[in-house]
Amino acid sequence: MLRRRKQKNDESTENHERWLVSYADFITLLFAFFVVMYAVSSINEGKYRILGHSLVSAFKSNSSSSLISAQSSEFSPIQIKQVDSINRIEALNSHKAKKQEKMRGMAKDILHALEPLVKDGHVRITQNSLGITVEINASVLFSPGQAKLAENSSLALQAVAYVIKGHEHEIHVEGHTDNLPIHTESFPSNWELSTARASSVIRLFVENGVEANRLTAIGYGENRPIETNETPEGRKRNRRVAVMILSTDPDKVTEIPIAKNTDSEY
Repeated sequence: MLRRRKQKNDESTENHERWLVSYADFITLLFAFFVVMYAVSSINEGKYRILGHSLVSAFKSNSSSSLISAQSSEFSPIQIKQVDSINRIEALNSHKAKKQEKMRGMAKDILHALEPLVKDGHVRITQNSLGITVEINASVLFSPGQAKLAENSSLALQAVAYVIKGHEHEIHVEGHTDNLPIHTESFPSNWELSTARASSVIRLFVENGVEANRLTAIGYGENRPIETNETPEGRKRNRRVAVMILSTDPDKVTEIPIAKNTDSEY
């Protein structure tokens, strides 16, 4: 009887302590749960990158198709095209700026050569979207009703030829008259007179080293006045020759100012 009671007490003690094992397992799992939750909440960009590389490596080993890694995808084809476009635009802008600066330098050289005539109002130099325009009053170059260059006019045109012969730009020489009609054997109308005057200027340019294939003579007659033909002053302004040095780069219209305290050759 005593032996049975002792055996029963041992079983009771063993069953009483078994719940501690279950409780310990529960605490362990709970601790592990909180550790996992903390780890998930602390994932940063570096962990995502590591995870991404791991996935890429895993897929590479299990698939025959090649996958692009995170580092190699930093520059997509679209981005490369955009960079190339930006580089081309910057190169074009730089080339355009150099050409415009070159044109401004040429305009200043012509201004320096013709400065006395500019001060007297016989020459006007401008730079616009077509390039450089040098307007010379016809009274400086020709006798009335004539297309032969006056003897004292060659010096000014030679100065212009000296500047432009070292460049590659095309040159248009335009002849203009007032609206007073002319009827002579040589010049039946202002068309012929204006064209002949432009041709005389071109001939002088060629004689002074300017390539003939860069030159074009144009006669407008009285059809493009810049002043009214109702006054003697306006008609005098309309009788002119315009030397246009062409440029393909548009620019804002600006009149070249006269430099102060510059030495004149005339």
